Amino acid sequence: MIEMAALVALAAFGLGVLLCAWRLWRGPDLVDRVLAMDTLTVNVIALIVTWGIWQGSSVPFVAALFFAMIGFVSTVAFCRYVLRGQIIE
Repeated sequence: MIEMAALVALAAFGLGVLLCAWRLWRGPDLVDRVLAMDTLTVNVIALIVTWGIWQGSSVPFVAALFFAMIGFVSTVAFCRYVLRGQIIE
């Protein structure tokens, strides 16, 4: 039963990744692209965690933690760039 639920969740998160990638590509302005990148990161983390549950392995959780840290830092850097025009003062 958990295998079927994991496959449905993988499909839903995969669709979310595709839609976020489309918004990242076609976003009307920079703020929409930053939000799409943040949401894309969250969807990729969800894909990795769901895949780890489906496989029954704990190794993908370390990769998901790595993506979460990189996603947080990149979102903060992009937001600082949008607000101030520079990342490092």
